[in-house]
Amino acid sequence: MALREFLNDTARAVGFLSRIPVPAHVFEGADGRLSRTVRAFAAAGVVIALPGAVVLAVMLAAGAGPLLAAVCAITVQVLTIGALHEDALGDAADGFGGGRDREHALEIMKDSRVGSYGAVALVLILGLRIAALSQLAMETSSLAAAACVVGVAALSRTLMVWHWSALPSARTQGVAAAAGSPETSALQTALVSGTLLTALFLLPATSLFTTIVTLATAALAAAVFTSLTRKKLQGHTGDTIGATQQICEAAALIALAVSS
Repeated sequence: MALREFLNDTARAVGFLSRIPVPAHVFEGADGRLSRTVRAFAAAGVVIALPGAVVLAVMLAAGAGPLLAAVCAITVQVLTIGALHEDALGDAADGFGGGRDREHALEIMKDSRVGSYGAVALVLILGLRIAALSQLAMETSSLAAAACVVGVAALSRTLMVWHWSALPSARTQGVAAAAGSPETSALQTALVSGTLLTALFLLPATSLFTTIVTLATAALAAAVFTSLTRKKLQGHTGDTIGATQQICEAAALIALAVSS
């Protein structure tokens, strides 16, 4: 029963975090809150990353250049999640960069239009992810690079949960407020399962040293961004949660590329 509930939470998390279709019955009885479902975010990250990882491995094995394979893999990732986290990063960058104060920043982040800060942030984050993944693909095998993509996906979504739990909601209404705060047990499960899944995919593909460096780098990136969010907004929003995923994924891929 516990395993079935965890698998249902994983399916709900996949449905919430991506465009991958999931059976309707997994949402039966759900009230829309994610307080417990977040425990499965790392596992959902593995599922969500598989299409991009497969594209990367197949293209590299077929003789495609690392840059082309990386661009295609990241493109598939963006399509798989419907640019959900990229949109969040763009909104957060506009709010942080253009907001005079907390209220003004939150107002900007509600605007669906992308400003100059958001556009620059999206260009930079996509460029960093592609460049790091391309370098990683040059220095490892196709299967190792694909495994790293999956491991990083699990890690970055684990750190989303940590950011979510580390701050109160900045708004009384909105996606994050309606979804609730992670339960303590769910946070603990997310952190443990996320660390194990990350190690499961990274250790065979790289080394213990590289795995530790990657975990530490992504955790540091999450801590720094969470500190900035606390200072700017005094709480999290759906945009800052999604931005955490993007920042941590880029940081982890850079760490892998540099230390491999």
